[in-house]
Amino acid sequence: MQRRKSANEYNFDLPKIGYLNNKFSSDFKQDFFIPLDWKLWPYEGKLLSIFIIIWCVFGLFILGSSSWWVANREMGDWSYFLKRQMAWYIPGISVFFVVFHTKIRVLLKNSKLIFYLLILLIASTIFFGETINGSSRWLILGPLKMQPSELIKPFAILEAANIFAHWNLVDKDKKIISISSFGLLILLIMKQPNLSTAGLTGIFFWIMALCGGVRINNLLSIASLGVLSAYLSILRNEYQMLRIKSFINPWADPEGNGYQLIQSLVAIGSGGLFGKGYGLSMQKLQYLPIQHTDFIFAIYAEEFGLIGSFLLLGFLAIFSYLSLRISLKCRNNYTKLVAIGCATFLIGQSLIHIAVTTGSMPTTGLPLPFVSYGGNSLISSLFIAALLLRCSLESTGLIGTLDTRKIKVR
Repeated sequence: MQRRKSANEYNFDLPKIGYLNNKFSSDFKQDFFIPLDWKLWPYEGKLLSIFIIIWCVFGLFILGSSSWWVANREMGDWSYFLKRQMAWYIPGISVFFVVFHTKIRVLLKNSKLIFYLLILLIASTIFFGETINGSSRWLILGPLKMQPSELIKPFAILEAANIFAHWNLVDKDKKIISISSFGLLILLIMKQPNLSTAGLTGIFFWIMALCGGVRINNLLSIASLGVLSAYLSILRNEYQMLRIKSFINPWADPEGNGYQLIQSLVAIGSGGLFGKGYGLSMQKLQYLPIQHTDFIFAIYAEEFGLIGSFLLLGFLAIFSYLSLRISLKCRNNYTKLVAIGCATFLIGQSLIHIAVTTGSMPTTGLPLPFVSYGGNSLISSLFIAALLLRCSLESTGLIGTLDTRKIKVR
């Protein structure tokens, strides 16, 4: 009978097996959470990821403070809006990680179908959408409200990068089709009507075209056409005309059209230098309408004052600088334009929101990214943030453009 060998006689290299198991476990965790070892990240990507986390956490705190009173009064639950916003983070973070782990070139290749599908959904809101505050922006899908004009933003970034990255090499027919689709998108959003989002989208396409090398004479002509379209929209829509009049002189109708802007200015002014303190705003006690969405910055300024407002503007300035650095380091025109588009939407929308609440622009319905209540806006903002962070990682040349071996940094 053959004698059974002992474990020692098989000559297993147990330390090596242990190292391989640990390496596999480490690589699995790295691939699951981040596509590139943290030590290999550029400093812009590291700082940007920290800024995104701070922005999200900060947004939840501000939303909780601005919404608790109206939520308690109207819903019987002070945390109603806060809990729903936190619930929206589940699909939002899922989208974030999917985009974060997907190559930019794959996203660029597959964005067109979704982009045109969302254009069709935006068109359908004009006929089948739910009208709120005079604007039909939402489609009701069971218990969910879908706002296609928010969800299309990241795909507009990808499509604009596709056409403007090598503008001089694109066929004339393709140029006409792409520019026509961009113009159609803006017109459909204006038709809802949603002049603020249409204006932001138009500014975005203009900046992308400028960075892509389109001639300045053509861009000036397009800008003139955009201003004319906005002017005609204001003439045709009475509520937009009333907003312009209330912006010029809100005290002419302090109990009517100028009421919202006046209450926003009262909130900001009463904050003083240091603010009243977190949670101690008075204007959120239903003096200021829709304070947890379109005018949430006014509540923030009242509670944190002028210093807090400058800190927020400084935060946005640093975020813009990091985004610019990422764009400059990108290795091809596609990712450069994607990074520029992401920064334009996140920072541009934030600045327009702040300008509206401070009376520097006519009243619009743009939310403050990561802060204002709204699931569609949150998912869109997280998608865009993931695109920007992915551009930073691909600027290293270690992922995205070429299939390279994993580098283990000890």
